[in-house]
Amino acid sequence: MERYASRRSAVLDQMEKGSIMVLFSGEGIPQSMDDCCPFEANHHFFYLTGLRRENMALVLSKSASEDKSILFIEEAVPSMERWTGKRVTRDEATAISGVSDVRYIDSLPSALGRMMAREQVSAAYFDCYRNAMTDTDSYNMQRAKAFAAAYPTVTLKNAHPMLAAMRMVKDESEIACIREAIAVTDTGLRRILSTLAPGQMEYQAQAEFEYAIRWHGAEGTAFATIAGSGINGCMLHYGTNHCRMEEGKLLLLDLGAKVKGYCADITRTYPVSGKFTPRQKQIYDIVLAANQEVARQARPGMTLKQLNEICKQVLAEGLMAIGKIEAAEEIGTYYMHGVSHHLGLDTHDAIAHDEVLLAPGMVITNEPGLYIDEEEIGIRIEDDLLITKDGCEVLSKDVPRTTQEIEALMAR
Repeated sequence: MERYASRRSAVLDQMEKGSIMVLFSGEGIPQSMDDCCPFEANHHFFYLTGLRRENMALVLSKSASEDKSILFIEEAVPSMERWTGKRVTRDEATAISGVSDVRYIDSLPSALGRMMAREQVSAAYFDCYRNAMTDTDSYNMQRAKAFAAAYPTVTLKNAHPMLAAMRMVKDESEIACIREAIAVTDTGLRRILSTLAPGQMEYQAQAEFEYAIRWHGAEGTAFATIAGSGINGCMLHYGTNHCRMEEGKLLLLDLGAKVKGYCADITRTYPVSGKFTPRQKQIYDIVLAANQEVARQARPGMTLKQLNEICKQVLAEGLMAIGKIEAAEEIGTYYMHGVSHHLGLDTHDAIAHDEVLLAPGMVITNEPGLYIDEEEIGIRIEDDLLITKDGCEVLSKDVPRTTQEIEALMAR
């Protein structure tokens, strides 16, 4: 409770006088005649309240005289709860979030109307994040547009950059959740290692992982599990997982558990038959060298772009040494993505801007890879790093990554 109150206080300190912030948890999205997609609360809303149910809103008000936090929740209807489950009560909402002023969501329009009339509000912050121009408006964006139409003289401001900057640096409770998510992910990967064999389907490896993480307490996957064997491992976001795994091929697994809202993001590449071929091991060790060098150099003050250049250099030198490419500039043929992104409530977590400098408390991924279509070799080794005051901690250091460790575990 104190954690969420502290975060709201930090937001209010950054808001301008005479402004409000309105964040909605969101609403269920229909996916069939009588069912909705699994609900995921807006992550900024969750970050400031600890609540993850639909049809809620948080209003922060910074007037000339005082700062206020008001939480709006859905009123429980006993006859509906029999069908849809219990709703959060006002007392429960206060106990979780620390917001003492809890009202029902139906009263939100009138509450905002009173603020507009009495408190001289000149600016309103909404979550206006958009990944691409063609994206469908999020629920928060829809509400922002409706507010702007109703109050055209109030300046609309985007809350996302402020909240993203805060979310980039994790506190100890967040880091603990990520550690737990990584540990559960490790358990799932070890189950795959103990069951993997030629002739199985990719979706069976996926099923072994997802069974194991749910059994060990994960609320689900952080993202759709990628289990690409052979040439499928060369597709960065392969997701159908429908092919048979063949003798002598590799299986690239990009996956993660989600625990208490926080994500792990790990990639490992395993030999379907239990043994790497000499060529596979040769390419694997180049990728591993890049992974280890990025972890060695990651520290405060660096950018993700700088880490990617380090990664590219190691990969290029490795491929030139074995005669696969002739010049470092050719590395783009076999490595075409960045080596890192931030990790937290989102797998690709919120960032303030692309050139932000790393700082203690940030959690990032470290995922070099090589994708050689003509040899059906796709290898990626991804770990999760916690930036410390003088370097980084590899949070996923216990997840087996060397060819020797992997072969030994599969041999058992």
